[in-house]
Amino acid sequence: MDYVKAFIVGGVICVLAQILMDKTKLLPGRIMVILVCTGAFLGAIGVYEPLLKFSECGASVPLTGFGYNLWKGIKDAVDEDGFIGLFRGGFKMAAIGSSAALIFSYLASLIFKPKMTK
Repeated sequence: MDYVKAFIVGGVICVLAQILMDKTKLLPGRIMVILVCTGAFLGAIGVYEPLLKFSECGASVPLTGFGYNLWKGIKDAVDEDGFIGLFRGGFKMAAIGSSAALIFSYLASLIFKPKMTK
């Protein structure tokens, strides 16, 4: 049942992003920013936490989960360190995902020999 919940919630998030791509003239980069900001906003108003508990990976893997993760890191750091936590918290919570993306993309570039387009 966990897989079904994750599939449904993750699928709904992806469908909403696909609708934005198909029905608007927004570029993919802007849609990605909208998804990250939406995750942070839903975390701030207390909606994303119950969604994460319900669907786990279905809500944490898409970009909205990244936004929520940034917000949670900043909130925790501000609670611990005050104002300086605004600058430290997001980096701490996003470090693992960003590092993994950099490392795996570098390894993929070594394996697949990317070519420059003309």
